[in-house]
Order: sequence, then C-alpha cells, then structure tokens
Amino acid sequence: MAELKEIVAFCDRELAVDTFDDYCPNGLQVEGRREVRHIVSGVTASQAMIDAAIADDADLVLVHHGYFWRGEAQPLVGMKGRRVKTLMAADLNLLAYHLPLDAHPEWGNNRQLGLHLGFDTAASSDGLLWRVDLDEPLASDRLTRRVETALARAPTAVGPSRLLRRIAWCTGAAQGMIEKAAAAGCDAFISGEISEQTLHQASELGIFYLAAGHHATERYGVQALGNVLGERFGLTHRFIDLDNPA
Repeated sequence: MAELKEIVAFCDRELAVDTFDDYCPNGLQVEGRREVRHIVSGVTASQAMIDAAIADDADLVLVHHGYFWRGEAQPLVGMKGRRVKTLMAADLNLLAYHLPLDAHPEWGNNRQLGLHLGFDTAASSDGLLWRVDLDEPLASDRLTRRVETALARAPTAVGPSRLLRRIAWCTGAAQGMIEKAAAAGCDAFISGEISEQTLHQASELGIFYLAAGHHATERYGVQALGNVLGERFGLTHRFIDLDNPA
C-alpha cells in the first residue's frame, strides 16, 4: 500500500512533466482514495477502461490518453461527464501522462517500442524521434513482418521498397514527423497513423513508411511505468489491453 501523493510526486518528477508544453494536463486528473494498493494501466481512459478497472478492484487507473485536451469543450456533460462521474462514484484515481511518457528514455512509448522491435541500441536526440543504425541492412518487407509479429497486427506500408540501414520511429499520431526522419537520413519511418498526404511524402522523400496503429504502438509505456510503480511502492499492477484497430 502507498500514499497517492507519493506515487504522483514520483511520476511527475521522474517524467519531468514541467518541461513539456503538452496538449493536456499531465499527472493526477481525477482524485479518488488516498491509499493505493492496486493499479490498472491502459492506453486510453475510455468508459470501458474505467469499468474494467473497477471490476478489477483498482485504486488507480494509469493511462497515456486522459482528459481535458486543449481545444475541447470543458463542461463535464455527456460522455466526459459520465466517465468522470463513474470515476468519482468509485473513488478511483485517474493518472495520465502524454508526451512525458512518449519521451522518457527508459519507460517511454518510443523506447519501449524499439525494445519490442529488437532495436536495443536505439537512441534519440529529443525523446520523440528515435532511430537505430543497423549493423546489417534489412529489406523493407522483413521490417514489415517484424513489426507485424511484434505488435500482432499488420501495418500499412507505403513508399519505396528498399534495403534499410537507418530506421526511425515515433509512436501514435506522429506521421507528420516523416520529413524530419528523412532529413535525418533515415530509410524507414514507423509511426501509428497514416494521413492522406503521407503516401505522397513517402514516395517523394524516398522513405519507407509503416503505419502500425496508434493504439498498438502506445501499449508499452504505461505497462513499463506501471511495473516500476508496482516494484517501487509494493503494489500490484495489471495492464488491460482493450483492442483498438486504429
């Protein structure tokens, strides 16, 4: 068992939340009970995730996608109101980290995705765009199969098939970073989503692009952080993967 304030302080400090200009508040978004024994983690704080956490007798829900996004309506009505009402009625805490969890050098989504793809020597200069230089070149179709095997879903592939020596990635909706990856001399770029223009960018920049799924590429940061919290504070932790094809 641990005090909620100690868990939040640890996460805020280790994830350096004050150094990010994010699209949403990072940290404790809905406050519930003061003592935590069991954490449930997941990608998004949907109603289904909240219900699953309650069914699992959780004290805290840890997610990557929380609430109160920049530009969205603020009143707690409709879907958002029902979600928050459910959390508060269950005295359940909601802890959410967006860009800080993408960028963390060990527990972050990008670092963890690289490890799941077998790129142990990957590095990043800014925390978001990660890359690896391969000792032996890899054919683009082999990279596609590696991603499909690691994430258990077939990615969408566009751009020229080629031998790959430098591969970059950024999880989630980072398809717009394809130009930055190309400028860094990368032969391939992996992200979660694909836009209409991504096909043309990949072709004209000569870079192989894989859209591997927003949800699929961002399952690993919350798992890593949840495991760290469990070990540090003597808590139980369970990751619940609510499948999402997007």
